[in-house]
Amino acid sequence: MRREEVLEAAMIEFALGGLHGTSTEDIARRAGISQPYLFRLFGTKKELFLETVRRGFRHVLQLFQEAAAANREGDVMRSMGHAYGDHRRDRSRLMFQMQAYAACEDSEVRKVVREEYAAIYKFVESVAPSKDAANEFFKTGMLINVAAAMDLGALDEPWAHDFLVGCGELQ
Repeated sequence: MRREEVLEAAMIEFALGGLHGTSTEDIARRAGISQPYLFRLFGTKKELFLETVRRGFRHVLQLFQEAAAANREGDVMRSMGHAYGDHRRDRSRLMFQMQAYAACEDSEVRKVVREEYAAIYKFVESVAPSKDAANEFFKTGMLINVAAAMDLGALDEPWAHDFLVGCGELQ
């Protein structure tokens, strides 16, 4: 249980500063533990980051699996998209996911991100009506992630509105 609390605290802190800009002291403070205990649990800051990446991507996979199984929309792709939309509204989760991609310059991070993203992709592809539909799902999802990261919904600008309509965020 304590491990999960530390991973949640790490996700919030890494969302703010990324792998290199986040201190383990800040993570430990947010988790309510000592820095030495943090290192006993995870060994290194990078191991903590990698475990947080795994946890984050697996959470998305679980969301998609549950949404596909329930298929409340009568369209599995739409059901998964709506489930992800709820997830994406948690700004810390969204920004952490973006930080995970940004940290892919590190080969260990890149390996974990690729593995976890592959698991999500393979699942979506397995329930999508076609490979093209799966690819469109991911393309649109990434556009929506970028729009959400920039908080375009709060911007009263014609270009932002047009972008959001174009990627399906606004009707």
